[in-house]
Amino acid sequence: MARFEPHPRRRPAVVAGASSGIGAATAAALAAAGHPVALGARRSDKCEELAETIRAGGGEAVAVPLDVSDDGSVREFGAAATAAFGPIEVLVCSAGDLAAHLVHELSPAGFLDEVQVHLVGVHRLVSAIVPGMIARRRGDVVFVSSDVVRTPRPRMGSYVAAKHGVEGMARAMQMELEGTGVRASVVRPGPTMTAMGMSWDAATLQAVLDDWSRWGLARHPSFLRPADVAAAVLTAVSAPRGTHLTLIEVQPEAPVAAAPDAPTTPPAVPPAVTPAAPPAEGATP
Repeated sequence: MARFEPHPRRRPAVVAGASSGIGAATAAALAAAGHPVALGARRSDKCEELAETIRAGGGEAVAVPLDVSDDGSVREFGAAATAAFGPIEVLVCSAGDLAAHLVHELSPAGFLDEVQVHLVGVHRLVSAIVPGMIARRRGDVVFVSSDVVRTPRPRMGSYVAAKHGVEGMARAMQMELEGTGVRASVVRPGPTMTAMGMSWDAATLQAVLDDWSRWGLARHPSFLRPADVAAAVLTAVSAPRGTHLTLIEVQPEAPVAAAPDAPTTPPAVPPAVTPAAPPAEGATP
């Protein structure tokens, strides 16, 4: 007998933060792989546009308003997703935005706002959806983290603190969920080209880039695409039961360096050997 029953053929998924960036790319990747997907975000109009695109391509998708900072909104999101597609098999937590502030200049309220979205909001999703997974003895939870956990970045102190909290919570859950059939995975992307940070003014952006350079955090100019991170999420949830990808870190590959230039002049060759001229008359050979 196999150690684990295989994944069900139909695995409904919910994606928080699906209106753009990594969340939107993840929802599209899951739908393309055959998962019915519930897309949640505050910008529900953007989610609906993506859901229409998925449905037009033959997939199953529904858009549901979601504010992860509100308990009632999270509960309603989970209930609507379940009503649309059945019990949730996959939860992807990728909601959030990114502000750029020096820690000592950020107000306590502003710090709390970021932690509410990036950490407490994740717990709201977990508390609403994971108990049902445990009852069914299977499921996947994916926490989209950030490489700031491994290498903090200046001007992002509240984000760094929240993502540390997310990974700490994920590691604790991995121990708590052992033997339940439910897997908790962390996908930790490096710099990714998303809408996060796109609202910064020029001075803020320059200050951030200057600090990254100062601390050696900008080794090369390449960024990940959201689809690159989505592929890692899909890999985690698609792993056969009995295996558990606990942490996947994804970094942008540096541009391939140009090959050394080919020589522009032919290599030197020894001069042709010619017979010595006879000595002139009267000369000493």
